[in-house]
Amino acid sequence: MVSGNQYRSHASPQTGFVSLGTIGEEERLTDSLKNGVHPHCNVLGVQVSAISMEQAILLAEERIRERGKGYICVTGVHGVMEAQRDSTLMEILNKSFITTPDGMPTVWVGHMQGHTQMSRVYGPDFMLELCARSPKAGYRHFLYGGNDGVAERLAAVLRERFPGLEIVGTYTPPFRPLNADEKADLAAKVSAARPDVLWVGLSTPKQERFMAEYLNQLDTSLMVGVGAAFDIHTGGISDAPAWMKQAGLQWLHRLFQEPRRLWKRYLINNPLFVWKIALQTVGLRRYSTSSGS
Repeated sequence: MVSGNQYRSHASPQTGFVSLGTIGEEERLTDSLKNGVHPHCNVLGVQVSAISMEQAILLAEERIRERGKGYICVTGVHGVMEAQRDSTLMEILNKSFITTPDGMPTVWVGHMQGHTQMSRVYGPDFMLELCARSPKAGYRHFLYGGNDGVAERLAAVLRERFPGLEIVGTYTPPFRPLNADEKADLAAKVSAARPDVLWVGLSTPKQERFMAEYLNQLDTSLMVGVGAAFDIHTGGISDAPAWMKQAGLQWLHRLFQEPRRLWKRYLINNPLFVWKIALQTVGLRRYSTSSGS
């Protein structure tokens, strides 16, 4: 018999990312992951996937191999709080293939709800991990988003880091919804490129709305909204040190870099999130989840 405190680790030689889960938990989840089924925790009505990095990658790879379709939302406190004011965004998050726990607060909520195997699935790290596995597996990638030239620079950075990586197209959208001609142009480029994964580098909630609208219009299996990953991996934004990420203080690092743009997001949303989670945890406020995938 395997005791509950025995662990199996998974590490990528290219990225060094490690996820830990009990052997019993891992075996129990394996079959369900193959069918795209996985546990969730309820974070103020948002169904956040109660998974680890390794499990998120397994789910994504299975969907690609099946040539199925789905979008992945990378969601932390900001996304959860936006969904409190936007019922459409709440529905989009809850209909996703995966809504990853992008920040430590969502992981802590999951742990309180009994999902002890859950760990952070940070968008920029998820991008690197899937790209690391892609040359051998043959996964093809398309980059959508960023300011002028960012997607092209990101393509160069990723190809250099992961030799043999196939990035089959890039597209820099305007700062407005696409018009009819631009939609047709994007669809044609994606159809010609035949990517397995289309990475979306817009801000929340723009990227979630884009993925929900375009999933069935574009010839790709997965769409993944990774927000600031485009800027982080090209050096436009510096990433927080590991200790700040683990302590749930990455928001403070971002705030120091962009105080004018982010002060409201963090100094108002974060305390409100803590208050609402406290009410939910003690049972004074209940949050139902809308329909999921």
